[in-house]
Amino acid sequence: MKYDFTSQAAPRGTNSVKWDSCDPDVIPMWVAEMDFPVAPFIADALHRRIDKGVFGYTHVPDSYYSSVTAWFGGRYGWNISREQIIPISGIVPAISVVLKALSPDGPHKVIIHSPAYNCFFSSIRNTGCSLSASVLQWDGATHRYTVDWDDFERRCSEPGVSAFLLCNPHNPTGRLWSREELTRMGEICLRHGIPVISDEIHCEICAPGTAYTPFASICPEFAQNSVSFVSPTKAFNIAGLQVANIVSANASFRERIERVINDWEHCDVNQLGIVALEAAYTDEGAEWLDEMNAVVHRNFVMLRELFAKRFPAVRVPELEATYLLWLDFSGMFGPEGVSSPQAGSFGPPPASGSLPLQPRAAMASGEDTPSGDISEIAGRIVAEHLLEKARVRISDGSIYGDPRCCRMNLACPEATMREALRRIAG
Repeated sequence: MKYDFTSQAAPRGTNSVKWDSCDPDVIPMWVAEMDFPVAPFIADALHRRIDKGVFGYTHVPDSYYSSVTAWFGGRYGWNISREQIIPISGIVPAISVVLKALSPDGPHKVIIHSPAYNCFFSSIRNTGCSLSASVLQWDGATHRYTVDWDDFERRCSEPGVSAFLLCNPHNPTGRLWSREELTRMGEICLRHGIPVISDEIHCEICAPGTAYTPFASICPEFAQNSVSFVSPTKAFNIAGLQVANIVSANASFRERIERVINDWEHCDVNQLGIVALEAAYTDEGAEWLDEMNAVVHRNFVMLRELFAKRFPAVRVPELEATYLLWLDFSGMFGPEGVSSPQAGSFGPPPASGSLPLQPRAAMASGEDTPSGDISEIAGRIVAEHLLEKARVRISDGSIYGDPRCCRMNLACPEATMREALRRIAG
């Protein structure tokens, strides 16, 4: 390999959310942030900019827009013009801005696929909208999550829906939506007059041999009926530099979005983020990405093989995209709170009914409902147990809409992955 993916970055003592919030003996595999050092060509570009010693107010240069259009046009066949791009500090504020822009006259419903990135829930709530969650279905034959098409179309046909908030690729299930699936989603939304808001921040993180399809690239009708979000921050591990882009071919949408951006004063982006984006969206960046994706895929294969032998009751989906693995632990626990023989080192569950439970019927609404089925909070139990006993921190799936599951970050050196798996396996 040309680049170093064997060295562990050293973020402790840097106010790192991922590392400095954990005890020194904990392996943090929770927040969506890589453990690899930043790509050297990005670091070099940042050093050159810092050496100028100027950190005043900054405008977005022509070279920035050229980098975005060349990257997505050349790598993904998505032809974006400069006027379609609205720079912003991050995708989370962008989601809130666009929801507000497309739901200006009061509360509206926003459709998502659940489980979902946790900030989807808060952005919908904070903009005064209500959630309409179409729960993804497990396909045991393909080991993937799929859309419940009847339920999705029913929700789209309901009155008062202002948008469908798509995650492409999907966080946390790791789905890389196919062109056919995206086309079906887009056609349903067109049929019911619903704009598509597509968070595509994970688009560069795809398993070897797969290909990401930008939603807006599929046809002109979808481009006019959508707003997309892209950023180099996730794929190149530069989230702290706070730079992202809102992209839409619809001039009316852009005008409404610009108005909210100015009203909410989200106009500026980080000047070092501009430099990092231009360094990332290059041939060097493409080469680095390909190597990084191969490392993440090997980590996934390593985990899948271990779990198949030691914990076959855990549902491990195919990881097509993102470096975030969505693990369903509910099969490890019986309906009366008795652990199955496959519970292994995850330890025994607490007594049935000793924790607030959240059965599947209540997941989308977030309501806590008493239940005797301890498997319904299996992810919560496992996350707590692994942190306490194995000193490995993964994310409880409750914040993503399903407490049966956990989300685990695989973007780390192979040695870190092996040590984490050794601890988990006991």
